[in-house]
Amino acid sequence: MIVQGKIVDILNRNIYKGEVEVKNGKIIDIRKANHSKENFILPGFVDAHIHIESSMLVPSEFAKIAVVHGTVATVSDPHEIANVLGVKGVDFMIENGKKVPLKFNFGAPSCVPATSFESAGSVINSDDIKLMMENPDIKYLAEMMNYPGVLFDDEEVLKKIQHAKNNNKSIDGHAPGLRGEDVTKYIAAGISTDHECFTYDEGLEKLQKGMKVIIREGSAAKNFEVLIDLLPEHFENMMFCSDDKHPDDLLLGHINQLCERAVSKGIEVFKVLKAACINPVKHYNLDVGLLQKGDDADFIIIEDLEKFKVLETYINGELVSKNGQSFVKNIEFEVLNNFNTEKKKVEDFRFESTAKKIRVIEALDGELVTNQIEANSLIIDGNLVSNVEKDVLKMTVVNRYKNAAPSIAFIKNFGLKEGAIASSVGHDSHNIIAVGVSDEMICKAVNLITKNRGGVCAVTASEEKIVPLPVAGIMSDKPAQEIGKMYAELDAMAKQMGSELSAPYMSLSFMALLVIPSLKLSDKGLFDGNTFKFTSLELK
Repeated sequence: MIVQGKIVDILNRNIYKGEVEVKNGKIIDIRKANHSKENFILPGFVDAHIHIESSMLVPSEFAKIAVVHGTVATVSDPHEIANVLGVKGVDFMIENGKKVPLKFNFGAPSCVPATSFESAGSVINSDDIKLMMENPDIKYLAEMMNYPGVLFDDEEVLKKIQHAKNNNKSIDGHAPGLRGEDVTKYIAAGISTDHECFTYDEGLEKLQKGMKVIIREGSAAKNFEVLIDLLPEHFENMMFCSDDKHPDDLLLGHINQLCERAVSKGIEVFKVLKAACINPVKHYNLDVGLLQKGDDADFIIIEDLEKFKVLETYINGELVSKNGQSFVKNIEFEVLNNFNTEKKKVEDFRFESTAKKIRVIEALDGELVTNQIEANSLIIDGNLVSNVEKDVLKMTVVNRYKNAAPSIAFIKNFGLKEGAIASSVGHDSHNIIAVGVSDEMICKAVNLITKNRGGVCAVTASEEKIVPLPVAGIMSDKPAQEIGKMYAELDAMAKQMGSELSAPYMSLSFMALLVIPSLKLSDKGLFDGNTFKFTSLELK
């Protein structure tokens, strides 16, 4: 097979008319050639950090859509399914991903459960990590969220890190806002990347201290604008990732969108493509071709170097996508789950109180971090209730692995004027999380999730809509196009109910993410991410 176009040789910073000759999945020659083709040939895009589960698609379905956007490989942390099903869940992701051409590179989740302050469905300890690190299908130690454990020399944390070092596998970081001597110690432990930087200065400090900074632009967390100005000078040590990409967003684009945005800012195209195509392969030592003679034939053909419209995608020499059509085949798989809670009653969501003021989570659009604010209580018949007028709404996290009393908190900026929304995608432990205008609506939404053994839903007094997620309670068993359409309709319903958040369900899913400051809710109670301790809802 011979493919012609303008060759984009990123490594040698050169563009020329030529052709690529492929045989048995390998590039056997790249040479200059005269022809009339004006399209560009370049290495495929790599998402340097993603939780495939957050697309609500199993890997084989994710691949169908990703290849259309020129993605040939991912660096994937199966942390989400691991919190539900443990090592068995990781094995499911690896085996399902192997059945399609896209090159998934899975890591060993380092924090299952993410903290001891929440209930997860499984535990992965240092002995498990040792075995996983010896598995050639496991490429790296995934994000070390427990940065306090690193800073305070927690024995179990250090064992996990050492097992990665013993197998010459890189260690991913997760340390939002960590600065100064603390980040110096964190890096010295062997942690080499961070995708959680949310200010320019934080990113710069981590780069200067030897970390590789991954620019994240997902469905909820969007750090591209604050970090992209670091790229022109630090392009050798930066990458792009989505981290969490909901299905409707994935249908629109992937890493190709970040390349378009970066180039539109006047950043040199070779620097942009170094971050998008080359750096992840080099850093994680991936078996992904870089458009060099002898490499795997993993490359894409695009229309131009401005919009990055993908015309064709090749993986191991196989044409997997052309003109927006994916050739990735359907894969059959076993549906695994872990859902063991029962239907709740409205009175389960009461919170008896006489407090005049309460602590409130302030959600920030496009951010995983939250603020901690105070608000006046609204108490009816002794029960703390949602104050719709002030947009201070009751929320809950319900343990889905066993029957337990729901935990209660209040949140601002969800904006609902009616009904409730709920999800069993609740990072990191994936318990049921819901927010609504009344206890009745919250209960209705939670029970709809339980009935379906997982999903995301919206309910009002007259309507209910759900996207079922039967695979571990976090992924669908349906095709990507179908789920993308269903999710877009659900997102629209939440916004019709009053939410002004750009991605209300993605934002909701992170309100139980305890490792991100400052105030979050687990199934065990309200949690202060700054002090890493539980705190009270009521203020004296």
